[in-house]
Amino acid sequence: MDTISQPLRMPADWRDFYALTKPRVMSLVIFTGLCGLLAAPGSIHPILGFTAILCIALGAGGAAALNQWWEADIDAGMKRTSARPLPAGRLERTDARDFGIAISAASVGVMGLAVGWLAAAILAVSILYYAVVYTIWLKPRTPQNIVIGGGAGAFPPMIGWIAVTGDITLMPVLLFAIIFMWTPPHFWALALFVQSDYAKVGIPMMPVVKGERSTRRQILVYAILLVPIAVAPWLIGGTGIVYGVAALALSLAFLALSVPVAFRQSVEGDTMRPEKRLFGFSILYLFALFGVLVADRMLAQYGVIG
Repeated sequence: MDTISQPLRMPADWRDFYALTKPRVMSLVIFTGLCGLLAAPGSIHPILGFTAILCIALGAGGAAALNQWWEADIDAGMKRTSARPLPAGRLERTDARDFGIAISAASVGVMGLAVGWLAAAILAVSILYYAVVYTIWLKPRTPQNIVIGGGAGAFPPMIGWIAVTGDITLMPVLLFAIIFMWTPPHFWALALFVQSDYAKVGIPMMPVVKGERSTRRQILVYAILLVPIAVAPWLIGGTGIVYGVAALALSLAFLALSVPVAFRQSVEGDTMRPEKRLFGFSILYLFALFGVLVADRMLAQYGVIG
């Protein structure tokens, strides 16, 4: 009897599991978590500090793997994500799910045992927020998915800070708020030039559901609100003037790049240069802002500034 030949599936490579963790996104997570840890008052043993950052990285990677497990069919329909390991057929979905659960659970357990259970609890919340609240509930249901779901990526500096201090104060809350407010204009700038991908798979991103005009104006609103929030750590005395001046300058530059995005309408064949410029700067903005936060802390610690 004839049998239907099936294409051979190549064995999974370690690079495919690594890709499940969304390395480029994870780099920002690791950086902001490390900055929260280094900027916090007090000290932590280097091994415990390394462990805390490793756990943050594993937790972010596990949440990303669970996100790709759940959205494998959606990713297959989008040009931007079709080459990922699951839609490309290089991994089984159950492998991605099990991998995500395993490293997520390990990250929370090790964080609790080695560093502290408050930091571990916040890490667990961040994983569940991204993998369940955002991925499963918000993303396919509301154009406000990025606004509400932005909290998922805002936890790392808070976790890093708590790993050192063991408690939650206003400063780590403000660091959380900065990333929370930064996320909508950052992601909507991207959504404006890949909106056809989201429309094709039925994801209700803001430009698809509410239109470009509404999305562009909301980008400007969030960019305006980001300015005082970014400067707030200095205003409450949590940082020195180096951070304050840098935060103001960076945030005003972010706002300035948001203005042309807010007051234009894309046309057929548009290269979307203002939107791409804003998206690119938004990544630089967060790296620079948190880098200056650490530099300000180091300068104060060694008596260079008061």
